[in-house]
Amino acid sequence: MKRCLDTCAYSRLMLGDAGLQSIMENADLLIVPVVVLGELHAGFEAGSRVKENEARLTSFLESPGVRIQDVTWDIARRYAILINELRRKGTPIPANDIWIAATALESGARLITYDAHFKSIPGLIVDVP
Repeated sequence: MKRCLDTCAYSRLMLGDAGLQSIMENADLLIVPVVVLGELHAGFEAGSRVKENEARLTSFLESPGVRIQDVTWDIARRYAILINELRRKGTPIPANDIWIAATALESGARLITYDAHFKSIPGLIVDVP
């Protein structure tokens, strides 16, 4: 089964969240959206352990079954559809999270997240550890 990792889920994984580790072990492919990498690097830069956090991220990304997903034409189109649909419904969420949801949907992956607002995305299957 394909899974897509949200920023908050990565952070909890690095803290040793057992429920999250169990979900990750059952993934055939773990997709990390490039937007998540941007959010992580922003967090690293704001902290005092930049090199340590970047080294851990690099090691994680080199793990078997982990793939970075760039923004593609199809993901960009899905983003546009989602952002307009959420606006019409009056349920906007942060733009980066819409990119992450679009990546999961276009990849056919379930999203691993702790953020409840992802549940407002039509068709997105959310795993909350």
